[in-house]
Amino acid sequence: MKETDGFYTLKGYSLQEKGEMTNAMEDYLEMISRLSLEGRRIRVNDLSKMLHVKSPSVTKMVQHLAQAGYLQTEKYGDISLTEKGRTAGSYLLHRHDVLQRFLCFLNHTENELEQVEKIEHFLNENTIKNLELLIRQLQKNNFSR
Repeated sequence: MKETDGFYTLKGYSLQEKGEMTNAMEDYLEMISRLSLEGRRIRVNDLSKMLHVKSPSVTKMVQHLAQAGYLQTEKYGDISLTEKGRTAGSYLLHRHDVLQRFLCFLNHTENELEQVEKIEHFLNENTIKNLELLIRQLQKNNFSR
């Protein structure tokens, strides 16, 4: 094996990515998108409860997401998605759904939330697309154990 074979630590791979959002930013944006689809008003306290984090942490992350163009906020008020936020949030919800369906199918379970939350940040769009195609093919062929 050569030194240039491309092996890195997890941190090393993360540093190579050119993505704008951190894993934490994705988690917040995913939850905001989920709540938005439910037609709910979104406030810092709501996110704090839903994500089990303290309000000051939510406030700081909401500010980061707003500065990055994903959210619009009113001081002490509602949080809403921008067009950029809706697009990114829609993908994050889709990614979550594909992984949830795949892992439930694979494990014959109804809910794999913990596993999905742990791995969703590490799979690229192509892998998600191919997992979705695999799920469709397996369902089409009525594959089961």
